[in-house]
Amino acid sequence: MDSRYLRRYANLTALIYLLSERKITLLDPASWDDTNDSHFLAVYRRKKRLKCVLALCFTQTEESYHHWRVFAPGSDGVCIRFKRSDLLKAVRDRSGFRQESVTYVKLGKARRTSLATEELPFVKRFAFAHESEFRVIYESETGREPKLLDIPISLSSIGKVTLSPWLQPPLFHNVKKMLQSIKGCSGLTIQRSTLISNAEWKALGDASS
Repeated sequence: MDSRYLRRYANLTALIYLLSERKITLLDPASWDDTNDSHFLAVYRRKKRLKCVLALCFTQTEESYHHWRVFAPGSDGVCIRFKRSDLLKAVRDRSGFRQESVTYVKLGKARRTSLATEELPFVKRFAFAHESEFRVIYESETGREPKLLDIPISLSSIGKVTLSPWLQPPLFHNVKKMLQSIKGCSGLTIQRSTLISNAEWKALGDASS
């Protein structure tokens, strides 16, 4: 785990919105693929008598095949590497926000101990521990029930953007040019992941003795 960075896997549309609007978006967990996870958030909301609970998830670890395939599949996948301290300034002093690393718990341990309601937004089953997740949660006791919430950020909080390993190399330069044409993004570091096809790695195999 590298404590300097947080990575967010998304798609090209979400990246364009983030760069153009300079905002990150928290969403309703009800649509999450892991229904164990969304259930915990729903229980937290109900027991705390909250009008809404929204979330935004990051990983604290290096890129992996799992993260690309599950969270940013296909050629339009992207990985946005944020400078952790700079990004979290956007929510640190705002009312209603919580930010914590996720704790991974084995089912056997959960049977023996009572989970605290306050912990539920930041607890997952141990089988997901390799995700090394970090979450930003927004909760509200009053008002309407928004399905999303945009938070302004500085583009300087973005360290680099990595495009999908399934993006064909001939298309990479056009996509990079398009992203860097967005106002304020001309100097943004953009690369294409070589996770599944790396020339240097292959050369090491060729040079084996």
